[in-house]
Amino acid sequence: MTGVGLNILTVIIGTAIGVLFGRVIPERFRQVVFYAIGSCTIAFGAIMAVSGFSDLSATSVGSLAAIVLVLSLVLGSLTGELLRIEQRLEGLGSLMHRLLPRGGPKVGSGTARASEKRTEIGARGNAPSDASASSTFAEGFMTASIFFCAGAMTIMGSIQAGLGDPSTLYLKSTLDGISSIALSTALGIGVGFSAVTILVVQGGIALGASALSALITPAIMAAINLVGGAMLVALGIEILGIKKLRVGNMLPALIYAIILAAIIGQ
Repeated sequence: MTGVGLNILTVIIGTAIGVLFGRVIPERFRQVVFYAIGSCTIAFGAIMAVSGFSDLSATSVGSLAAIVLVLSLVLGSLTGELLRIEQRLEGLGSLMHRLLPRGGPKVGSGTARASEKRTEIGARGNAPSDASASSTFAEGFMTASIFFCAGAMTIMGSIQAGLGDPSTLYLKSTLDGISSIALSTALGIGVGFSAVTILVVQGGIALGASALSALITPAIMAAINLVGGAMLVALGIEILGIKKLRVGNMLPALIYAIILAAIIGQ
């Protein structure tokens, strides 16, 4: 669990740095960081998806790789909508915000990320309202949870860590620490509470790695890359405020990708 612990630590430290500097960085610089992280998310997602598609096509799945992508995203999104995953993540984030001490760090001193409900959260020198602060906290928690846990590196790194090799999670920890600074500058302290999601997701996978190791095939890892990359592209579009895609509801797509790759790749 060393890799998981380091990942949690870097996210918390990065969030603290982002929240502290977010109070003094001019608005235009916060927006630039905001747009940069969204653009990088799209780029990383596209690279991951293309690589995953190429690798999956080279396995026994072959020409059915595109079908794995389409079915995983469609079925996963429908399942997520049915379970209201994104609403539950937002609700959990709001609950965590309400549990913070009254004297704790303020949320929303910058600009809330552009979205369907785009709102300017507090001009400099003005305290945000409780409703807007809670909304921004939940948004930061949800966005960071998806960003840090939806990728193939999370699953692969957690499995390797559970088997005694945390090197991949060490690399991921570095990337997440840097990303958390940028995200928390715009979205506040809610980003740091995604450490809870990291603990549950990465810790759970690492603990179950022994049982999962026999099931992990090249086709499954390629499918995770393909679908996870597509989800990161969608997340980047959301971060940039182009369109609200409810990426949180797409999370079950990763499970469907594993199932379909396992069945088709036999």
